[in-house]
Amino acid sequence: MPIVTLIKEDVTKQVEASTLKEVYEKLKINPTIVICTKNNELIIESTKLSPKDEIKIIPVISGG
Repeated sequence: MPIVTLIKEDVTKQVEASTLKEVYEKLKINPTIVICTKNNELIIESTKLSPKDEIKIIPVISGG
């Protein structure tokens, strides 16, 4: 299982998922308000994950 860190909540979870899209679904995260990295590189929803990957989910902050 990849290790997922939710930056905003400062929480680390282990999630069984083969793609980033599955991580979003299992953690009920809206993908339009976050960016994600896998082993410190930006990734997209279709990126394949392996058990040793470290995924960071970072909220996007915008203002106007």
